[in-house]
Amino acid sequence: MRNEGWGSNLGDGRGACDPTTRSIRAWWFSEGHSLPRGDGRPIAIGTTHAIEGEIVPCERGLHGSVRIIDALRYATGPYIWRTEHSGVVVQDHDKLASSVRVYVGGGIDATDALRTFARREAWDVRHLWSPPMPEIVVQYLRTGDESLRDAAREVARDTAVAATTSAVASVATRNAAEAAANAAADAAKNAAAWDTAWYATWSATEAAAWAAANAATRSAAEAAVWDAARATARARQNHQLTRMIWTAIRKVKTGT
Repeated sequence: MRNEGWGSNLGDGRGACDPTTRSIRAWWFSEGHSLPRGDGRPIAIGTTHAIEGEIVPCERGLHGSVRIIDALRYATGPYIWRTEHSGVVVQDHDKLASSVRVYVGGGIDATDALRTFARREAWDVRHLWSPPMPEIVVQYLRTGDESLRDAAREVARDTAVAATTSAVASVATRNAAEAAANAAADAAKNAAAWDTAWYATWSATEAAAWAAANAATRSAAEAAVWDAARATARARQNHQLTRMIWTAIRKVKTGT
């Protein structure tokens, strides 16, 4: 059977993999309702897929991530699945690969939820803009009005560029302002929903981390504060996105 590996390690770290035989629940995004990489087997709730051979994350295995925010990092499409992994399960930094994967929920096109999530992430760091967020960006982030998207993106990009040359603010403040503006620009990108959501999320995380680091006066303290702020922001984002996706799944299931 064909594998479903990504082919390269895109994780944040290179920590040792952790093989296990216990069952693990995870999240996984797909492009459609069939396995990628030329495999082609159909995906549906209740379906079980299995592969043979050595399981190596990013190279060979049926993948997933325990946190949905981590699954978003590796998304190749807008369809979100709740999965259960068993057989041989090898865990890496922010993902896992297994020999058996069962699709136990989801299966919906999460495009709308992902675009809304991207705008909310950009909105949550609006206080870091310098100068304040322009009205057209405010309106786009609050409404999602497609007629405003291109103009909002251009204004946000211009603001991000201007933030890098500010002669008044500290480096951390400039970087926070740049990242906050980039989050809005990313949320307004004319791109796939999963890419838009991921990049807006990443920029918002960086903005929050830089803002926290700005309060630290010593380099060691700054690094520790940065790491803590980044982890806190990512945990909050995971909670928010998980809640939004479960809400979207329930709406599809109930037809509301």
